[in-house]
Amino acid sequence: MATIRQEKISELIQQELSIIFQKEARNICLGAMVSVTIVRVAPDLSIAKVYLSIFGYKDKKAVLESVKDNKSKVKFALSQVIKKQLRKTPDLNFYLDDSLDYAMEIEQLLKS
Repeated sequence: MATIRQEKISELIQQELSIIFQKEARNICLGAMVSVTIVRVAPDLSIAKVYLSIFGYKDKKAVLESVKDNKSKVKFALSQVIKKQLRKTPDLNFYLDDSLDYAMEIEQLLKS
C-alpha cells in the first residue's frame, strides 16, 4: 500500500510527464499521442514505474522504444519542473499500458 507521500509524488510526476509528452511529441514519441495512465513510485522515491497508453501510431513498441531511448531527456525535463518539490528525481522506467486494448478485445469477444 502506497503512503500519502508516494501518492502525491506519483500524481505530480504523472501530470508533469503528460505535459512533457505533449510538448515533445514529435521528438520523443515519433508524433504519436502518448498518455501517462499510471505512475507508481517506490517507497524510497528512487524509482518510478510509468505506464503509457499510445494512440495514433500502429507500432506501439517502436514508440515505447523511442521513449526509452530518450529517457535522459525526459528525466532532465522532469527534474527542471519538480526540482522545488523533490531533492532527487526518481529513475524512470517506462512500460506499455495495454489495458485499453485488452478491454476492447474482451468487448469484441462478448459481442460475437
